[in-house]
Amino acid sequence: MSAYTFDKLPSTVEEFKACPYLDLKDAHNTFAMFIVALEIFVQNQEAGIECINILRGPVPMSPMDVSFLKERLSDKKYLPMVYLNGATPANNYTPSAPLTIVTKEDPAPQYAGGDNFRRVFVKQEGFDNPRYATFRSKGNDWFIYEYSGILMSVKTPAKEDPWS
Repeated sequence: MSAYTFDKLPSTVEEFKACPYLDLKDAHNTFAMFIVALEIFVQNQEAGIECINILRGPVPMSPMDVSFLKERLSDKKYLPMVYLNGATPANNYTPSAPLTIVTKEDPAPQYAGGDNFRRVFVKQEGFDNPRYATFRSKGNDWFIYEYSGILMSVKTPAKEDPWS
């Protein structure tokens, strides 16, 4: 398990690049920074794409990747916050301070796809089962490779749920 704590999340490309967690030698770091990049994308798509491309390494986002991201986040701007501690549907995914992302080890690493692949898991109250992203190594760095599960729907925040 790894924990990444922020007084405030980076909100610009410059702050993102200066973040000490932007050390891609550990897939858990890359995961935490991917959540940060998603929040930057929600605030400024162009800056978010630049940050995500840093995390993708040698394979930048395609127009289809960008379209997928826009579609998933267009009506769920709260989605990146779901992955921070304290964020729940009841509090409309408002994370507690300090802002913390906790990642977990892969319980079945043999299914990740080989030595050059690693999965990093996260579990929060916004979804019932742990979710993961897959990372691929190049040299000593781990880059985000597959992340569609991170962008899946989550429990509806209270303010948008007519049944809560």
